[in-house]
Amino acid sequence: MQSALFLALRHRGAQMERGRRRAEEAEEKGRVKRTIIKDWKTRLSYFLQNSSSSAKMKSKKAGKHHSYFRPSPEEAQLWSEAFDELLANKYGLAAFRAFLKSEFCEENIEFWLACEDFKKTKSPQKLTSKAKKIYNDFIEKEAPKEINIDFQTKNMIAQNIQEATHTCFSAAQKRVYSLMENNSYPRFLESQFYQELCKKTPITGVAQAT
Repeated sequence: MQSALFLALRHRGAQMERGRRRAEEAEEKGRVKRTIIKDWKTRLSYFLQNSSSSAKMKSKKAGKHHSYFRPSPEEAQLWSEAFDELLANKYGLAAFRAFLKSEFCEENIEFWLACEDFKKTKSPQKLTSKAKKIYNDFIEKEAPKEINIDFQTKNMIAQNIQEATHTCFSAAQKRVYSLMENNSYPRFLESQFYQELCKKTPITGVAQAT
């Protein structure tokens, strides 16, 4: 009887400890996310504050700092017409990347960008070294920025990088592109981040928002 009571109390204690740990992990994750969102809004505020001088700077530097200028509401609204419109715009890409960071899935856009750079590589030596780096960073099990693709695709990539070609990561890149287009992209369009860019009047003081 005493043994059964002891086991019951021990089980109950273990449950409470697990519950406490989950609560602490959730609190920490929430704190990190709030910090990331605040950082995003700080950068967004910087973009907006520079919008007043964008016309002069563009005429002098021909788009060199394009990613630092707030697009017009009409330009921002074009991003909702197609995912490619967003990715093709430097400011839009930076905003989407920051949004993914706030959702803890920035590895998807980083992998996609790495693949775009990889496909432009001409040197066979660089192609091989870049292929191995992409594999180590994004593909292999427990990679620091591991992306969510199926085991079969991972195996195919592992074989292909032995003799790297420009199509090594094509299947994985299409998969990640589809994930972003169907999941993250719609959430980005509904986010406060994007809605602020579409407003007619520049928003001030967003850096103080939490």
